[in-house]
Amino acid sequence: MYTELSLYINGEFIQGSGRREQEVLNPATNTTIGKLPHATISDLDLALSSAYNAFETWKHSSPLLRSQILRKVGELILERAQEIGTNITLEQGKPLTESISEVTVCKEHADWHAEECRRIYGRIIPSRMQQVQQTVLREPIGVCVAFSPWNFPFSQAFRKVAAAVGAGCSVILKGSSDTPSAVMAIAKLFHDAGLPPGVLNLVSGDSGMISDHLIKSPFVQKVSFTGSTPVGQKLAALSGSLMKRCTMELGGHAPVIVCNDADIDSAAEALANYKFRNAGQVCISPTRFYVQEGAYEQFIKKFTDRVCSLKVGDGLEDDSQMGPLAQRRRVTAMQGFVEDAKERGASILTGGESLAGEGNFFAPTVMTDLPEDSRFMNEEPFGPIAGIVRFKSIDEALQRANRLPFGLASYAFTTSTQNAHAISRGLEAGMVSINHMGLAAAETPFGGIKESGYGSEGGSETFDGYLTTKFITQLN
Repeated sequence: MYTELSLYINGEFIQGSGRREQEVLNPATNTTIGKLPHATISDLDLALSSAYNAFETWKHSSPLLRSQILRKVGELILERAQEIGTNITLEQGKPLTESISEVTVCKEHADWHAEECRRIYGRIIPSRMQQVQQTVLREPIGVCVAFSPWNFPFSQAFRKVAAAVGAGCSVILKGSSDTPSAVMAIAKLFHDAGLPPGVLNLVSGDSGMISDHLIKSPFVQKVSFTGSTPVGQKLAALSGSLMKRCTMELGGHAPVIVCNDADIDSAAEALANYKFRNAGQVCISPTRFYVQEGAYEQFIKKFTDRVCSLKVGDGLEDDSQMGPLAQRRRVTAMQGFVEDAKERGASILTGGESLAGEGNFFAPTVMTDLPEDSRFMNEEPFGPIAGIVRFKSIDEALQRANRLPFGLASYAFTTSTQNAHAISRGLEAGMVSINHMGLAAAETPFGGIKESGYGSEGGSETFDGYLTTKFITQLN
């Protein structure tokens, strides 16, 4: 049974009560599974005042208390992972194993933030004068607003909430209207763990109206957004005009460089599995495959064979390895990429078409011989399509990999330490993974550069965006 949806403001779960409601659809069947209430302006104002009032107390809370609450949340995550994961699959489509994994990995994020929040230190700066004491404090920035996406609706939202709460901030969370159960679950987790009312608030509904109203509020000091580059640019511009700090985790178009000396079997297996995780609807998904001439034919065969073996189906079916796309519009978008590629002379080795049935299913697709001016090689596909092209030299591969304005994730496979060094230093990206898919652990920073955003989540950098620096000098 799909969860009942509500707002969460000042420690209370608020049902529809005459508010406008939006249907939530199962992308495997396109049937309605729930109704999401839309927040009104009055709801937003109540959330803002609640968050502001809660912050006045929460900013003075003991780091030990914050740590205890985060650890309790982590325990509850493991208890509820099956239920939360099932709801995510119902509304988003990914295989159940992926949904549950998305939830359970946040136990690590809860524990990491629980430990790190106890280590938010200031420092003493030796003075030039014996009678002067110089102190630097790290203080919580204030009320934060967080906007999370539909592709990883639990984990992306959880990292933002854990960082804000752990730093001593209050936060208003707005998740995707397509996948609301995940953020609903987060609100329940923190509520049941004993988080004081108002420290976390949950609103839903019209994204444009909500983001505009919240960001313009004088109560709000920090904005965190994960989503598309065009939307992120708009929110960053609005926040910047009001001098509000931002963390922006935006789109990507991750290049992969496979060298002649790579372990081709291992590379093809790892990349095929990672590429079609969540039907390719992943901001760090490998998309542009640059394969050196000597390895090209072998890699294509191994990679395509693995892709052809993938079982596509309803995410709740035990044998499904790839589910539907989250929205019908994503199917149309994939068809557009394929048709453009065909018109420009590309070859479709497998897939390239939607699958029969009521759901938003699109076949895992591999394309080759793509010209650089094709849509696929320039626009983030955000779906189950891989494009493979040849390269001769490492310098050529780096130039082609770096030519786009994106800079989130990047990958390379090589057994040469010289190649690995040149590639890892040469790739223009916030994250580089060599010979494995090693991104997004709790203890490592996650973020991009260029039009893929700025700021990091996770790692020791996780609290940087939620703290201010205060210098105090005192003559005794």
